[in-house]
Amino acid sequence: MFIVDAHLDLAYNAIAKGRDPRLGVARIRAQEQPPGKDIATVGLPEMRQAGVGLIFATIFVSPASTPFDREPDEITYETPQQAHTLGAAQVDYYRRLVDEDETLRLVTDAAGLDEVVKSHANNEKPLLGIVLLMEGADCIREPGEAEWWHERGVRLIGPAWDDTRYCAGAWRDSKQGLSKDGYALLEVMAGLGMILDLTHMSEVATFQALDAYAGPVVATHANARAIVPTERQLSDRQLRLIGERDGMVGAVLANFFLLPEYVRGRKESVPVAQLAAHIDHVCQVIGDARHAGIGSDLDGGFGMRDIPDPLDSIADLPLIGAALREKGYTEEDVAGIMGGNWLTLLRRAWGA
Repeated sequence: MFIVDAHLDLAYNAIAKGRDPRLGVARIRAQEQPPGKDIATVGLPEMRQAGVGLIFATIFVSPASTPFDREPDEITYETPQQAHTLGAAQVDYYRRLVDEDETLRLVTDAAGLDEVVKSHANNEKPLLGIVLLMEGADCIREPGEAEWWHERGVRLIGPAWDDTRYCAGAWRDSKQGLSKDGYALLEVMAGLGMILDLTHMSEVATFQALDAYAGPVVATHANARAIVPTERQLSDRQLRLIGERDGMVGAVLANFFLLPEYVRGRKESVPVAQLAAHIDHVCQVIGDARHAGIGSDLDGGFGMRDIPDPLDSIADLPLIGAALREKGYTEEDVAGIMGGNWLTLLRRAWGA
């Protein structure tokens, strides 16, 4: 089965934490002794083992001011120029990674997507496609600079992670929405045919963006607020609007986004069936299984002890499909949720 994971922070982990995804999970863990809370779960060998054929890889830079505790040596930004420099270094990282590995492809259009998919269908040496996603738009020094990033391969932009100059984020339950520059950014993105990622945006901002943006919309990594009642998750109203726009919602594998009042480290309290319940809720609210997918965020800072039981690494993503089958989903539905739905959206966005 061709799997798409719509959210991984490979470059951030490589640059900020020294994690080389080419080594594989076991070797990364062996290098990080004694283990901390963020036990590695992502490596290229494990992706291939799972059947992952395409990932959305982020350009993520961390703001100096957030509601979260910081590591003493964490790399952060305070100005747009600093954010731009850090983000550009991550794009360079992805380009080097692809240049040094003939099995990797930077995917920017329908032809590149088809090359990757066909390499799996024809039983050739399967390729792993990488689509670049900017998570938090402060790397863009002014709205028109989105074109510069597009030229370098970025195909999706999420205006927020925490609050940015463009958009209020969801971490602080903000009642603010898009800024003037945020609206201008959406206009530039629409002209470039880029995909808007609503993840992390405040609820007010998502409604404003859905009204203002005519292009493709997704939430690469978000779960159901009806199950975990925080603004970081999507309300049923948001889900319905995304479905009406023929968008996508990727399920994120952090246990604290899956179970209310989750206690960190209590992995056994969140079986993979709980993740399937979130996916099922998305499908039930939207009305079909064509708008749900995976956006694992497995390397997003929470680690192996805080992902659904019994998953150990990204190699175990097929267990999600098994959990969906147990809920009565057909093979066609499972194939769509595990990857096919994301492929359909990309082809539509790229005019295929």
